[in-house]
Amino acid sequence: MNKMIIFDEYIRQGEPSQKEKAQIWQTAIGLQDVDGLKVSDYLIETAKENIEEKITINEVKYRIESYYKQETNLKNIENRVDEADKVAVNIAEILSEKTFSFSPAEICSIHRRLFTGVESMHVKIGKYRDYNISKAEWVLDGKTVFYASADNISATMNYDFKEEKNFIYKGLSKRETVEHIVKFISGLWQIHAFGEGNTRTIAVFTIKYLRTFGIDVKNDMFAKHSWYFRNALVRANYNDYHNKIFSSQEYLMNFFGNLLFGENNELKNRYLHIKSEIKKPNLENNDTFKHQNDTVNDTVNDKNDTVFSLIQKDNKITAAKLAEQLGLGIATIKRELKRLKDSGQIERIGSDKKGHWKAKKSYEL
Repeated sequence: MNKMIIFDEYIRQGEPSQKEKAQIWQTAIGLQDVDGLKVSDYLIETAKENIEEKITINEVKYRIESYYKQETNLKNIENRVDEADKVAVNIAEILSEKTFSFSPAEICSIHRRLFTGVESMHVKIGKYRDYNISKAEWVLDGKTVFYASADNISATMNYDFKEEKNFIYKGLSKRETVEHIVKFISGLWQIHAFGEGNTRTIAVFTIKYLRTFGIDVKNDMFAKHSWYFRNALVRANYNDYHNKIFSSQEYLMNFFGNLLFGENNELKNRYLHIKSEIKKPNLENNDTFKHQNDTVNDTVNDKNDTVFSLIQKDNKITAAKLAEQLGLGIATIKRELKRLKDSGQIERIGSDKKGHWKAKKSYEL
């Protein structure tokens, strides 16, 4: 039986406090999947007692620590089940707290709290790596993202945080806000500040940061699609110009579209693989490809025409505004804008940030 089903029951039928704890535990356990780890049945049972308020989170930590002091099962250690259990407990504790500091120190603190006491973590805990790394990625067919040089980690982290802190969110729609946050988070992940445990650290930081915007992140996306989340981060930071493969935020926005806007984008890891010959999902199966109130058969032509007509009305309209007004995903809007530009129907004058559109001729099917 899927272990997550146990928590689903609490979310559907439990008291508000139980629902919140169950969601946190779902996320904490699901995030272990970014490194292919699975928690033990013992942790599941202990987490249930915490959800039912029979024991505190500190008592959960004590039990898990005591369990592995006595546990001599080599299979658990070889499969890093002990790591999954300990880190899941630490994530649950952090996500239960209502504190947050927007700084590189916060990321270091999260990393330290997640992995202190984890014997299989053979890196400095809470400290930037002092060596360069590469990682063979399945989604890249064994290739690697180019991560920040060890010598530049501190300076790059400080710069990114300074830029984000100075960014003005006032006047942005919710989707524009999230789109910018996604870009920021993707950049932080690409730095890969630590030798191991980066994705789980960044995921926890992301959830905490989104909460500071009053954005509710109580859903099962990180719990059930954490491996997709990691692969989407990889694809957002990989370019192979020789083979015409380019970095794209599309996959991350699909993830966050489901997480925050209730979209139903199909999150299949095989679609992210750079050499996958599997076709993309049909338009009718993806919410970002259709109007919320239109029939599927009428959607495509209406969508193209509407994008063009809105540009005619407002030549400074942004892709995010188009997405908001049409009820479409930002990735879909960008594809349509590219198609309209390639077909000569619109032209971008000036930069993406300060420029404007020029509608060159009437729309024709």
